[in-house]
Amino acid sequence: MTHRVLFVCTGNSARSVLAEATLRAWGSPRFEAFSAGSRPTGKINPFALDTLDAAGMPTHGLRSKSWDEFSGAGAPALDIVITVCDSANDETCPVFLGDFVRTHWGLPDPASVQGSDADKHAAFARAHATIKARVRALLDLPSDTWADRTALKTALDRIGLFQSGDDAHE
Repeated sequence: MTHRVLFVCTGNSARSVLAEATLRAWGSPRFEAFSAGSRPTGKINPFALDTLDAAGMPTHGLRSKSWDEFSGAGAPALDIVITVCDSANDETCPVFLGDFVRTHWGLPDPASVQGSDADKHAAFARAHATIKARVRALLDLPSDTWADRTALKTALDRIGLFQSGDDAHE
């Protein structure tokens, strides 16, 4: 069975795109990954693309898009929707409704980092390290977890607390 996962944030230019590309690279064919934004910027942040390239992850087909593509007739049925905005920094997280499991994996927005290109690359690398830890934990969920929506929600919420230095297997 293929699980469809949508990563949502506001601009769909950095965090959600990093998560989509990572799950696509590591989770296919068990997972189908998408990303979208409530107010998409219309372009992928070049530092996100650099980060994915450095990790050897394909970027073909990635684009900044509206979550409208994932609602209504003809939209793919989703199993999980994961918001990746950072409500701790007063960033408004979009609310996406439907019959799927919702969870929040908040991350500071690396696109908001000011400073040198080196500072920006470091911020994207930190965000991607956290995303990779969380995606690894998602991929490692036992198959019986998927049959119980409550257990799945609990497991996904716990994964959302992982940071890049955490051992996702504890």
